[in-house]
Amino acid sequence: MMNLNQITICSTDVNRAVGFYQTLGLQLIVDASPRYVRFECPTGDSTFSISHTAQSFIDTTTLYFEVADVDQTCRRLKQQGISCDTAPKNQRWLWRESSLTDPDGHHLKIYSAGSNRKNPPWRIRPARWFDALLESPVNLLK
Repeated sequence: MMNLNQITICSTDVNRAVGFYQTLGLQLIVDASPRYVRFECPTGDSTFSISHTAQSFIDTTTLYFEVADVDQTCRRLKQQGISCDTAPKNQRWLWRESSLTDPDGHHLKIYSAGSNRKNPPWRIRPARWFDALLESPVNLLK
């Protein structure tokens, strides 16, 4: 069994990042600033940490934070001084999402996917024991 539980990103200013992620709604659970901090997400079992780095970097990773209402979350963040880079939008992959960037340049998405996150209509279905028989030129099940 495997569960992705912890993501760690780097920051040139951990204390600045703490304020940003607390405003997003994460709860600080480990504070070894200015070198390391860890948060827990308000729902679920995941944790998220930030580790200090002295050098700037180019980040190609996108972090997704699922919320119940993307529009409401974006309005709340704007009231608290965090602007979303894109307005909430329904995507063709059946998620509603908005993009933003943290103070270190990490790409973030605030999104809502419901059951489509793990069970989109195009999800790969496990093979059933009789599928090979159905595909056989000598199909006795027809």
